[in-house]
Amino acid sequence: MRVFALCCCFFLLLSCDWLANPESKTQKLVEDELRGIDWNDVDQYPLFEGCDETASKYEQRSCFELTLMQNLGMSLQEFRFTSKTDLQSTVHIDFLVETTGEIQVVEMQNDSALQDQIPEFREILIRSLRNMPKPEPALKRGMPVRSRFRLPLEITTKQNG
Repeated sequence: MRVFALCCCFFLLLSCDWLANPESKTQKLVEDELRGIDWNDVDQYPLFEGCDETASKYEQRSCFELTLMQNLGMSLQEFRFTSKTDLQSTVHIDFLVETTGEIQVVEMQNDSALQDQIPEFREILIRSLRNMPKPEPALKRGMPVRSRFRLPLEITTKQNG
């Protein structure tokens, strides 16, 4: 009789999970899956036309950065910047590649000497980034996601005249 009572108690403890509704089970599975995702990394980096989507993530990132720098360099060559003194500075540009492929400048850190010497540089750089060809957005689990990047840009000018 004791064995039967022990088995019944054991069965009752295990059967509680059987009585749970399917929605709560599904919700628990989804929550467990979401906790297991590394949201700081993407499955595929943003890609410009000409970048191989089947390449490794390292190659995808390299292609994205190289194409971005080439497009930005070509865009900035159209402008003639002049300064009163020799200037060497690094500008850090934080930008987002939106789910639509649009590039949004979030923040731009530059020193006051660059701002004093070339006040229009910030607006020209932002306009150049916005006007370049749109990349395909980054992908996480097959879905387009926003991705944030930091671009260091070295600026060197020689005194005019």
